[in-house]
Amino acid sequence: MTKTAVVLGVGPVNGLGGQLCLRLAQHGLHVIVAGRTQTSLDAIVTAIGEAGGAATAVVADATIEADVNRLFETAGADLDLAIYNAGNNTPGRIVDMEASYFENSWRVCCFGGFLFGKAATQQFLKGDGGTLLFTGASASLRGRANFGAFNSSKGALRNLAQAMAKEYGAEGVHVGHIVVDGPIGGDKIINAFPEYAERLGEAGMIDINGIVDGFMYLYQQPRRAWTFELDVRTSVEKW
Repeated sequence: MTKTAVVLGVGPVNGLGGQLCLRLAQHGLHVIVAGRTQTSLDAIVTAIGEAGGAATAVVADATIEADVNRLFETAGADLDLAIYNAGNNTPGRIVDMEASYFENSWRVCCFGGFLFGKAATQQFLKGDGGTLLFTGASASLRGRANFGAFNSSKGALRNLAQAMAKEYGAEGVHVGHIVVDGPIGGDKIINAFPEYAERLGEAGMIDINGIVDGFMYLYQQPRRAWTFELDVRTSVEKW
């Protein structure tokens, strides 16, 4: 029986979400590819199919409970892995910030993580457990001037993940958190901020495949040796 993975927060093929989906399909899982843009999802499903894998595209908003629940209804009883990769980068000074802007940052990073984690865990508990992974950032661990909204929402997501790891570990649910400490060398930065990407250079951007390796490491750990958190950065990142 083919196991299923759900990845929410998928954009371009050469992005973290897209590369996670491709690797999981190579690993033999049927991947539920979820995000807000149909064309992006279709491109990844096509790439997976051309490589001999299996995937299903589902348009979903991480902050809408019905959308999130539908992902796990689609995955069904074969669910083995769920990855919450949705997020936003919301810079700005607190005194200049609209309340709705701050709230939206929290809704995408933390509230969406709650909806996703709850639905995934409910499905896992019907069977023999599974793995639930959350994508974190430098902001998960520290506050920084001009990033108060993003820092607080990512920090809240990390605390949620840690609470879930302690709450459901004994019931067979492995919850993990991956801190991506720095810019990712993918299409989002290269296409949207080409000058910034050029200034960083290849050595200054985290290799996507290396990050995916971290997710796979956590996913494949035996129950007697689980890791909650790992962090990934370049050798030149100041931390």
